[in-house]
Amino acid sequence: MDGGAIRRWAALGATALTLSGAFALAAPGTAGAATGGWCAGRQVRALPFRTGTVHLYRSNGYVCAVTVAKSSGAGRVLSVSLQARGNRPVTDRGRYKHHAGPVTVHAGHRCVKVRGAVGTGTVSSGWILC
Repeated sequence: MDGGAIRRWAALGATALTLSGAFALAAPGTAGAATGGWCAGRQVRALPFRTGTVHLYRSNGYVCAVTVAKSSGAGRVLSVSLQARGNRPVTDRGRYKHHAGPVTVHAGHRCVKVRGAVGTGTVSSGWILC
């Protein structure tokens, strides 16, 4: 193989790596946007309230939660809090346009408590998924 052939193969390999990297970066974003999948696992509960919805997901002993506003817009206070029984809550609170979270806890087979808020609307679950 001469030097020109090696350069051509190297350029072809670099192009293939660049394209595969572009597809890898594009695919998760489009899948998340289409399904609303912020968390790993399957959705086990949705807690709707006046100004939004809290979505709960479960996978391999972990529980994940995200609060989604009913309408996107100017940044307002959104929050999500998730607590496994016997542990402290994990919280994400701030001024967001669309969603707060995700937050994840290892629950195993323990109950969890979730709270969510969008502006003045709130929801609290009590102990669930026991």
